[in-house]
Amino acid sequence: MGSHMIWLWIGFTLFVLAMLALDLGVFHRKAHIISIKEAVTWSVIWISLAMLFDAGIYFFGGPEPAEQFFTAYLIEKSLSIDNIFVFVLLFTSFSVPAVYHHRILFWGVLGALLMRGTMIALGVVLLETFHWIIYLFGAFLLFTGIRMAFHKEVKVHPERNLLLRLVRRIFPVTHDYEHDRFLVRRAGHLLVTPLLLVLLVVETTDMLFALDSIPAIFAITQNPFLIYTSNVFALLGLRSLYFVFAHVMGMFSCLKLGLAVVLTFVGVNMVLADIYHIPTVLSLVVTVVVLTASIAASMIQNRRREVRNKDLDTAASKVLAPQWHPADDRDCMKH
Repeated sequence: MGSHMIWLWIGFTLFVLAMLALDLGVFHRKAHIISIKEAVTWSVIWISLAMLFDAGIYFFGGPEPAEQFFTAYLIEKSLSIDNIFVFVLLFTSFSVPAVYHHRILFWGVLGALLMRGTMIALGVVLLETFHWIIYLFGAFLLFTGIRMAFHKEVKVHPERNLLLRLVRRIFPVTHDYEHDRFLVRRAGHLLVTPLLLVLLVVETTDMLFALDSIPAIFAITQNPFLIYTSNVFALLGLRSLYFVFAHVMGMFSCLKLGLAVVLTFVGVNMVLADIYHIPTVLSLVVTVVVLTASIAASMIQNRRREVRNKDLDTAASKVLAPQWHPADDRDCMKH
């Protein structure tokens, strides 16, 4: 690794730490419920920063790495939406007050950054040492994509989480949430709060999602810097995206099928890597077209559902409304 790459890694790491410190220490120092307006604003900020970073890659590295970063970022960003659906179910399952959602996601993202960095480094080493592993990655993505396409209902079972069960065996857990604290001390004893349990489930859930997303990025590029930075920018925007989609998640019923198609396409790309390398631009076009089509299909389906419900309400009102008869007027006149 050249000295310029080392400085790139150091500079990017310092940037991420500064943004996280600014986020928690200034803008979200006090726990509060994130409004959809605030969430949209922060989503625009994180996406804009990612695009500025991509522009820098284009200026200093050329069009190919810039295309790879953008495609990897788009895939990672899209797959993170599936994470959001699960996080909503997790928070509902644990009855987490909305005011603490951002705090859990902040520390969850911080842990995910460290965990994914380790997984990416391991993946790079494995692919350099055992090239045939790319076929396993491809087969795994094919299986995941097909399974996602036919597995409609998402179920969350926190009680099955091994780490959660282990923590409950070792540490006593408070009955209620203790504001935004993960640990409390009572009578000289350290107690775990339910907030920490939720954080542990979020971290282990994200690790499972990373098993899908990171191999998918290896199909686009095997440059560790591009893989990690695209992952980081997608993760940094995950919190604000959560608060956007938590309000409108029911409007994108076809998006899961679109993500399944993207994963399957990426899996095919990896399986055929040594026979035919699908150009990055083509991968980008396929990803954009599939996601756009799934969002459009969701909107059409929602519109049809609204029209159908409206017709049913109109029909019900006609059935339930009292029927007028001339004798009714005579009865009224008698009174």
